[in-house]
Amino acid sequence: MRKQSPLLIFVLVLTGLDCGGSTSTAPDAASVPSQDASAGAFDGGASSQVIDGGEFGLDIDGGTPSGPYPNQACLDRANALLGQMTADEKYAQMLQMERAALTPALVTQYGVGSGFSQGGSAPSTNSPTGWADMADGYRQAALASRLKIPFLYGADEVHGVGTVKGATVFPHNVGLGATRDTSLVGQIASIVASESLGCGVDFVFSPVVAVALNERWGRTYEAFGETTELASTLGAVMTRGLQFTPTGTPTGLLANAKHYLGDGGTANGVNAGDTSGDEATLRAIHLAPYRAAVDAHVGSIMASYSSWQGTKMHINKAMLTDVLKGELGFGGFVISDFNACFQVGASSNQDGLGKCLNAGVDMFMTYNQTIPAMLGYFAALVKAGTVAQDRVDDAVRRIIAVKCELGLFEATGTVNRALTAAVGSAEHRQVARQAVQESLVVLKNDSAVLPLPKTITLALAGKSADNTGNQCGGWTISWQGSSGNGVPGATSIRQAFETVLGASQVKYSTDGSSVSGASVGVAVIGETPYAEGKGDSTDLTVATTDVNVVKAMKQAGLRTVVVLIAGRPMILDPLMPYADAIVMAWLPGSEGAGITDILFGDAHPSGTLPHSWPRSMAQIPINVGDASYDPLYPYGFGLTY
Repeated sequence: MRKQSPLLIFVLVLTGLDCGGSTSTAPDAASVPSQDASAGAFDGGASSQVIDGGEFGLDIDGGTPSGPYPNQACLDRANALLGQMTADEKYAQMLQMERAALTPALVTQYGVGSGFSQGGSAPSTNSPTGWADMADGYRQAALASRLKIPFLYGADEVHGVGTVKGATVFPHNVGLGATRDTSLVGQIASIVASESLGCGVDFVFSPVVAVALNERWGRTYEAFGETTELASTLGAVMTRGLQFTPTGTPTGLLANAKHYLGDGGTANGVNAGDTSGDEATLRAIHLAPYRAAVDAHVGSIMASYSSWQGTKMHINKAMLTDVLKGELGFGGFVISDFNACFQVGASSNQDGLGKCLNAGVDMFMTYNQTIPAMLGYFAALVKAGTVAQDRVDDAVRRIIAVKCELGLFEATGTVNRALTAAVGSAEHRQVARQAVQESLVVLKNDSAVLPLPKTITLALAGKSADNTGNQCGGWTISWQGSSGNGVPGATSIRQAFETVLGASQVKYSTDGSSVSGASVGVAVIGETPYAEGKGDSTDLTVATTDVNVVKAMKQAGLRTVVVLIAGRPMILDPLMPYADAIVMAWLPGSEGAGITDILFGDAHPSGTLPHSWPRSMAQIPINVGDASYDPLYPYGFGLTY
C-alpha cells in the first residue's frame, strides 16, 4: 500500500462510539451531510476517507454487581435502624448541611447525615490533607452519635477533584464526549474516586447526564454532548467507575447522576428554565440516560432546578416518584439541588420542603438554615399531616441503605491516607494528559500546517496561552473558576511549548506582537471561566480582541494555528480568514502538555465533535437528526494526521 504523508482523515461518527474495536464499514455517502469547503467546512480532498467509529467495543456492564440495588441485607439494616430512631434523628439523616455552618459537635448532637461544600467552600488549609482532616472530624463525630450512622460528605467534583488544590483536573465532560473512549472514561472515573476518597469526599455530585441541546446554556461543558447515546453510555461508564471497582466491589464513593430531568433542553438554553414538549419527547431524549445510570446502580440522583411544562422538577411527583422510583426502579435516594426547595414558588420554606418531600426528594442540600429550624419544619409537616410518616421513613430508609451499600458501616471512619498521598500523582496526571490528547478535535488544517516540526521558532499568543485557570474553566477551586495561574500543579500551554522547543524558541506575547524569527503563530483563545447561569450566553462569537491576536500574526506573515479553549462551540466567522488551522481543545484541565502532544504529532488527533457546530447564533439550537441540518461542522466531525 502506498504511504500517504500527511494523511488527513475525516472522522465521522454519527452512530456508535470508538472504543478501540475493529474498524467497521463506513457509512454510505447519503449519511454524510453535504458541506461547502469554501464556507469553512470540511474538505478532506482526494486522499481523505470517511471512517466509522464502530459500535461499543467495551462491556459497559462490567463492574456492576448483579441483583437489586440496594440489596436486601442493606434494606434490612436500614429498617432495623429506623425502628430505633427518634423523629429528629430521622429528619437529621435527611439533611445535607453546608460545612461553614456544620461543626463536628453538631453532627454528634443531632446525628446529621451529610455535609457538603458549596462551590469554593473549603477548609482553612485547601489541600488534600486539609480536606481529609476535615472529613475525619465529621466521620468521627458521626460515630460518636447515639446510633453511629455513618456520615457522607459531598462536593461538586465534576472534572476531577477540582475543588481541592493540588488534585488532578481532567477535561470537562464535553471533552470526554469528544474522545468517544469508554475505557478511558472508566479509568478517569476510577482515578476521580481514588482522589475524592483521599480528600475525604465520598459523595461526588457527578456525573452530569444532561443531553445538552442548546449551546447558549452555561452548563453545556458539564454534559457529554448533544445526543442521548453519549449521555447514556458515558454517564453509565462514569457511574460504574466512581462507585465500583472492575470486579464490582464498592469503592466507598457515591455517584450522583444529575440533573433530573430535562435540564439540557430548556427554552433558549436558559439555566433552570422550562423544558417544553410532550412526555414522549422528554422520555426519548432526556430520560434514557437516567435509565442507564439506574441500571449501573447509581446510588443518588439530583433533581433539577428546571421545569417541565411549567412544573418545577423538584415538586414533580409524577416524574420523581412514579417514573424514576417506580417505573425505572431507582432504589437510591433523590437529593435536592442547592436550596432548591426554597425556590419552588411555595408560600414558605416549610411549605417548599413539604412539596419536595411529597414529590420524592429524600435528602435536602441546605444553606443558610440552622439544624433546629430544619428539624422543626419537618416535624410540623408530619404533625399537620401534610407529609405522611411513611414518606419520611421511605426517605431515611433509602439514605441508610445506600450508606450500607457503600460499605460505610464497616469502614474505619477515617480517610485512607495512602489515597491522600496519591492525589495529583504523576500517574494520575498522565491519564489526564491522555484524555486531553484524545479530546482535541482538529477542525481545520489548511496546507497541512499541522503537525508542527520541533525545529521551528514559534510565536505564542492569546489570553489562554499562559493561563491554567482558563484551561480548567468553571468548578475549579471556586464555583465560577477564575483566570490566572492559580491551579497548583497544572501545566500551562506555554510551559508545554517551552518544554518541547526550549524557552528561547517560543516568542510569547498576549496580543501576538512578539513574532521575531517565528514562522508559525499559535493563538490560544476562547472563553474565560464561568459556571451555571453566569455562563448562559446569547452571543458565542469569538471576541474581537481574540480575532485581532490571530490577525496580527497572520499579517506578520506567519502560518497561524488557533487553539480554542471553550466549553462549547463558538461562532468562528470572524476568525476563519486568518486561521490556517483550528483545534478545539474544550476545557482541557490541568495537563496542558496534552495539547502540544497533538500539535507536534506525538499523538494523533482522534477526537470528534460531541456537538454540531453552528454557523451562526441564528442556527442554535442545531442538533444531529434535525429535519434541516446544515452545520459548519457536523456532529462526529474531526480531522487527523
